Amino acid sequence: MEPEAVQHPPWYVEPNEGESISHYFGRFRRHEAVCVSSPGTLSKAAGIGPVLARWEKFRFNPVPSQKELEAIAKLIGLDADKIVQMLPPQGEKMKLEPIRLCAACYAEKSYHRLEWQFQSTVGCVGEARRRHRHKLRLLSECPFCKERFAIPALWEQGKCNKCHTPFRSMKKRQKAY
Repeated sequence: MEPEAVQHPPWYVEPNEGESISHYFGRFRRHEAVCVSSPGTLSKAAGIGPVLARWEKFRFNPVPSQKELEAIAKLIGLDADKIVQMLPPQGEKMKLEPIRLCAACYAEKSYHRLEWQFQSTVGCVGEARRRHRHKLRLLSECPFCKERFAIPALWEQGKCNKCHTPFRSMKKRQKAY
């Protein structure tokens, strides 16, 4: 007997491996079956107050509670454990600003990695946590116009908000370390 396939709601969005919670919720809010413009609308619908707006900016103080995680998970049709995977591990300090990017990784798979915002991360992390794959320093601004990157929840097109240079083409301007 074959195992039953998991039935997801039409608004289900699968998280990418290592994807930041900010980028994930931006994708979720833009999904054609969702179309929610602000994180506050989702937070309110889940009954958890304005926490999602903080999470999208990597502000995890106070740490998300199990009640908050379960409420948002139920609303979006995702297991709470998958949301926990998009949060920093206990004890890992986050770099709130500037938002950082490995354009080489982004060119391979276009999403923001949580590890790029760890204070302990200086260069490309690659697919496996802490494995320096490309040996490139992370970018914290567009190398062409010097505009800082927006929070990943707003990365709809994968390009600089000011000069519109695609993130994937910025890898030529990343420095080795």
